[in-house]
Amino acid sequence: MNHYETVFILTPVLSDVQMKEAVEKFKGILVGEGATIVNEENWGLKKLAYPIQKKSTGFYAFIEFDAEPAVIEKLELQYRRDEKVIRFLTFRQDKYAHQYAEKRRGLKSSTKKEN
Repeated sequence: MNHYETVFILTPVLSDVQMKEAVEKFKGILVGEGATIVNEENWGLKKLAYPIQKKSTGFYAFIEFDAEPAVIEKLELQYRRDEKVIRFLTFRQDKYAHQYAEKRRGLKSSTKKEN
């Protein structure tokens, strides 16, 4: 199994409930294909670097997961079919990126415990 990260941007015209449903849909696709979700982050509504489909903001979602390479093709096909997704990027982490991600998750969880 490889370690992957995917970030996708959803159109800003969605309600909070619709945005969460879309994220759950893509998580369901991953789990249904046998992937293990390691981390999920909702980065919220952010300004885009340049307009995409005449929109200047979008909801960012980040999912880190372990999966077989065949899963990526199915996930990206669903991204392309969903009109709510305006951009997406999925990549395989090398060993250094994976180590960094583990360290980042550890730091994030320790700061949550302190609060």
